[in-house]
Amino acid sequence: MQTEKPVKLLNAAVIVAALGYFVDIYDLLLFGFVRVKSLQDLGFSGQALTDTGISLLNWQMAGMLLGGVLWGVLGDKKGRVRVLYFSIFLYSVANILNGFATSATDYAIFRFLAGIGLAGELGAGITLVSEILPKEKRGYGTMIVASVGLSGALLAWVIDLFFPWRICFFVGGGLGLLLLLLRISVSESGMFRQMQMDSSVSRGNFFALFTNWNRFLRFARCLFIGSPTWFVVGVLITLAPEFGAAKGLSGITGGNAIAACYTGLILGDIGSGLLSQLLRSRLKVMWIFLTLDAFAVAYYLAAGFSSPASFYFAHFLLGISVGFWVIFVTIGAEQFGTNLRATVATSVPNVARGMLVPIGASFKWLKDPAVAGGILPAAAIVGAVCLIVAFVALIGMKETFDEDLNYMETV
Repeated sequence: MQTEKPVKLLNAAVIVAALGYFVDIYDLLLFGFVRVKSLQDLGFSGQALTDTGISLLNWQMAGMLLGGVLWGVLGDKKGRVRVLYFSIFLYSVANILNGFATSATDYAIFRFLAGIGLAGELGAGITLVSEILPKEKRGYGTMIVASVGLSGALLAWVIDLFFPWRICFFVGGGLGLLLLLLRISVSESGMFRQMQMDSSVSRGNFFALFTNWNRFLRFARCLFIGSPTWFVVGVLITLAPEFGAAKGLSGITGGNAIAACYTGLILGDIGSGLLSQLLRSRLKVMWIFLTLDAFAVAYYLAAGFSSPASFYFAHFLLGISVGFWVIFVTIGAEQFGTNLRATVATSVPNVARGMLVPIGASFKWLKDPAVAGGILPAAAIVGAVCLIVAFVALIGMKETFDEDLNYMETV
């Protein structure tokens, strides 16, 4: 009887975390697919359409940054399972509300609420799965969560092709609520329950990450190794039509570029997860994939492309190269004790996403022909900096593959 219970917990935790992340990614990327047609339907055009779209993205990002800290702290104080379900509920309801938007103001409010909800699911899910699985097997669980979740991007692409933008939002919200209605029972991790019994332990103290040099350095390393991902997704993929035009290609669409990239991302996450288990190392896989990313970015920026298909293939390669996302998030969960684990695992991916703001601002400034000579040189400079920062952050990082996670941080 003692050996059957962990198997049931594992199955339920992985299923809910994976399906929750699936809907999470669907909603996270859906706005990118429907942004133009939804704003046009609301009466925006020209520069106002672009400016309003950027504003809505900023509101979503603000929600994710706030939610990344909020859900992480609550995950360590109240439990991983509560955060998992509450975050799914919030972004599902916000998704449905997005389908009723009638102005930029309520659209912004709904994107902000969606951002808060979207920030909690992945960190809570990865933390729960990491704590339930045996240490030598937890990489398989986080790989399943990430690879299944990222396929939500492909569903968003397909739904956008066939349905009006409001229906697209309703579908996302409905999927999340359906997951909750299935009432898959997920028990709290034993590590968290054990921690709850000790009232002297400080739990979910976000500021503790900045009061000790060792903790701060671990937190900063976890953030910076993910910076190339958001350079690739936020700059190279999002601005695929502009990069295509710079290479003399016409007809390049953002939707097709995202679909090609995320197809590669799914395969990359599966590959990096399996390779991590084979090599019994997180760090070796990060070195391999960061190197692949450097080559993929160089190829994307330097090569000439004879057709849109060959250009989309470069996006597919970029997706594979940043398929270390599952390893990146797992490392964040494994670097800290039980009383700060959810705080870090939830805040790291969301703060890393927030790094797109300085990355995007730097790129915008550098792409001025008078500064760096155009879009391609600007991307090369920003991409090189992101990769160098990631490589430097990886140096001296602690290997956590066989790390026993049942310990507390002294705060």
